[in-house]
Amino acid sequence: MIKRQLGKSGLEVSTLGFGCMGLSFGYGPATAKNEAIKLLHAAVEHGVTFFDTAEAYGPFDNEELLGEALAPYRDQVVIATKFGFMEGKPALGADSSPKRIREVAEAALKRLRTDHIDLFYQHRVDPNVPMEDVAGTVKDLIAEGKVKYFGLSEAGVGSIRKAHAVQPVAALQSEYSLWWREPESEILPTLEELGIGFVPFSPLGKGFLTGAINENTTFTENDFRNTVPRFSEENRKANQALVNRLGSIAAEKGASPAQIALAWLLAQKPWIVPIPGTTKMHRMEENLGAAEIQLSGHDLAEINEALANIEVQGHRYSEQAQKMVNR
Repeated sequence: MIKRQLGKSGLEVSTLGFGCMGLSFGYGPATAKNEAIKLLHAAVEHGVTFFDTAEAYGPFDNEELLGEALAPYRDQVVIATKFGFMEGKPALGADSSPKRIREVAEAALKRLRTDHIDLFYQHRVDPNVPMEDVAGTVKDLIAEGKVKYFGLSEAGVGSIRKAHAVQPVAALQSEYSLWWREPESEILPTLEELGIGFVPFSPLGKGFLTGAINENTTFTENDFRNTVPRFSEENRKANQALVNRLGSIAAEKGASPAQIALAWLLAQKPWIVPIPGTTKMHRMEENLGAAEIQLSGHDLAEINEALANIEVQGHRYSEQAQKMVNR
């Protein structure tokens, strides 16, 4: 797979990464460990070099899974993980105190079976800790060789600038897709100005843009989409128009809706690296096929025009989850 550089950081990764959260957390029952390891090994063999995890996924289970699965390939892959919550549990609130950041780094190194974290993200901005202190702590970890690059997740322009002034930010990870384009107004221009890469999570709209979900879909009890307003039955029915139009465009291209959604993201900027996640081998292979699809300027204009009059219904987060997005 062709590689991309995340901004001007020097961090080079595969054009598409792998978002690993769903293997352990968030989308229903965890995948059986042997199946998850088989999938991660296949991703490496298909050219994926960029794997995304966090202490909060589980908590801790996902990092342990990656540590075991990627140990044979450690020198070939880039592993990103995150700090920022009390005890690794988002429900307990933010904690990006310097002491906590160091604790997370040391624990993650053990779980990931490595001597360095390639990319260390602040999972959410902590309103109680100055960004300069957060960036300064990661800067010290980089100087000590325990971390290679610094990242932020769901941070706003002010937070990004404050952090970048202390320790260059290699990448911002935030939601971005055909059904959540908010980063285009302020975030993307700021990243381009500062030379920071962008890593869109939920690039397939938490599965909705694949076309595999409709108003009749039932999610398992511990699937977080049950709490997301955008995934209410009423909103899924209303948002079907977006997927139907995407499906028509994909059919014209001989591709799947997921592939067009990912190819669209890749076409926005050369320093954008989406991290779709999946628990299924055929979906992983389908996603990676998006890297081969070249959308022309005409194609992109057609997609934008086709979707311009479709208003997506429902908030992307529950009220409780939205409170954690303090930019």
